[in-house]
Amino acid sequence: MVRRVAVIGAGVGGLASVKCCLDEGLEPTCFERSEDIGGVWRYTDSVDDTRVSVYRSVITNTSKEMSCFSDFPFPEDFPSYLPHSLLLQYFQMYACHFNLLQHIRFKTTVLSVRKRPDFATSGQWEVVTETDGVHESHIFDAVMVCTGHYQEPYLPLDCFPGIDTRFKGQYLHSQEYRDVEAFRGKRVLVVGIGNTGGDVSVELSRVAAKVFLSARSNTWVASRVSSHGFPFDMVSTTRFNHFLDWLLPSALTRRIRFRKFNSWFNHANYGLASTKSSKFKIIVNEELPFCLLSGAVVLKPSVKEFTESSAVFEDGTIEENIDVVLFATGYIFPFPFLEESVRSLFEDNRFLYKCIFPPQLEKPTLAIIGLIQLTGSIMVGSEMQARWVTGIFAGRNKLPPASRMMADVLKRKPPVKRNPSERENLKMSFISYTDEIAACAGVKPSVLRLLLTDPRLALAIYFGPCTPYQYRLVGRGAWGGARAAILTQWQRVLKPLRTRVVDEDSDRSSSWHWMCLVALPVALTAGFLLSKHPQLGWRHWAG
Repeated sequence: MVRRVAVIGAGVGGLASVKCCLDEGLEPTCFERSEDIGGVWRYTDSVDDTRVSVYRSVITNTSKEMSCFSDFPFPEDFPSYLPHSLLLQYFQMYACHFNLLQHIRFKTTVLSVRKRPDFATSGQWEVVTETDGVHESHIFDAVMVCTGHYQEPYLPLDCFPGIDTRFKGQYLHSQEYRDVEAFRGKRVLVVGIGNTGGDVSVELSRVAAKVFLSARSNTWVASRVSSHGFPFDMVSTTRFNHFLDWLLPSALTRRIRFRKFNSWFNHANYGLASTKSSKFKIIVNEELPFCLLSGAVVLKPSVKEFTESSAVFEDGTIEENIDVVLFATGYIFPFPFLEESVRSLFEDNRFLYKCIFPPQLEKPTLAIIGLIQLTGSIMVGSEMQARWVTGIFAGRNKLPPASRMMADVLKRKPPVKRNPSERENLKMSFISYTDEIAACAGVKPSVLRLLLTDPRLALAIYFGPCTPYQYRLVGRGAWGGARAAILTQWQRVLKPLRTRVVDEDSDRSSSWHWMCLVALPVALTAGFLLSKHPQLGWRHWAG
């Protein structure tokens, strides 16, 4: 019987885990090595090798309605996309509202997590911590590791000949970047075109003499602002769109997606991506296209090598007088506190059951929370993981036998990794994964049942954004405010924009609602038939 649970880390996943433990009647103790909650979102000017922090100007890539805890909406006057200060304020509000702080031990580092000698029967763990130089040993019935995947900077110097032997300039990882002041008037090369690389390149272009951005992968650039000015993720992440993605041939959905990206600007003209490529990444950045168009940022291919002051690229071009090289090459997640016999059971989340449980453990009392990269908010995915895991610890939910868990892990054929930091390996469909874990936890809503009992809510759930409140409608932890939160989510998007009101046409047609009402049962029926008879789907006909 699990009672005492160790939660490692007081970031997004740690806060959700502590709250879910309390909901299940468990006794959590959270260990946080810094002096406050928030994890990577707690910004600090200092650069500490042992702690990863966001940079000063960062703005969330997912909107507030798609990123909140499922029973605690953001304040309606908060903007849709948030700076780190407001996000941290929200975390503090959440922690205070649910009385989480009393369960967190700050300035306490976890040194080791080891199985007890009788683990095969007890499932217990020995956790050794350090606080102000004092070591302490604890016994816990279960452990939830909530350190995420931003643990240790990945700096592959061996892949860049000359950087640490011939190059006379400065080089650093983006983990050390805070703001632009140290780069003023310099010629900067940014290596890596993920979200961080794109953001930093744009910001540096305002003060640097020149910024070069080295990219080796096909990259599509999306905007946070969608049609009619609404948040992109709220418009695109719907159950109806998810159904179409599943129904239509993958080649067709990819072509539609590429065409939509190119409707903003032709990515091939900018050297970013080609519609012929099957491997690609998507980043969010509204300003990068203009910076490229204006020459403030110059896109370059992969770096071949460095000389004393130059960068030589794979296409043979050379950029002289480079002052600083900034590596936006991602992170690795080594979990150094786990004993080797446990750590060796999984290389990354591809070898975890449902990206959470090491299936080879004799007892399922170790859970990895937040080691996921979704097409939507990781906050929502982490909370859903925590709800399911604590239900298992409390004995309400059950895991299948180890053999079935291993079969499920092996069935999900892992892609070949090119380097440890490429989180495309972890990326999964937001709706698919969250629904899967919600079904395991018994909290996935039934749109068909709602269509019969609450058609208005069913329409909002199926054709509207898949906001986290949907997972509080039924089952354990159902929240009485979930329905109202869903039906008023668009109002909370518009509220912070109503700082100046203008006249508009208030005569709106109801034809769209009638069309949705007709289309919903058709789509649900088709989805049910295809789930029972997959050979009817386009993907199967296409072979």
